[in-house]
Amino acid sequence: MERPGRFAANRYLGDKRTKVVYDVDEAVDTDVIHELASSGFGLVFGPDTLAEARNRGYRIEPI
Repeated sequence: MERPGRFAANRYLGDKRTKVVYDVDEAVDTDVIHELASSGFGLVFGPDTLAEARNRGYRIEPI
């Protein structure tokens, strides 16, 4: 899927409410990603890796 505007440089997008991280490049259900990106609850990680997301307490959620 195409990455949402302000998150265009990031592969992993976290949901602050649920502590779930989504792999934007592998997402099938794009509605979840677009809702998260526009809601203000989206969070990116630096460095943009799954390991960093896990270090911050996020878990991967396949969509």
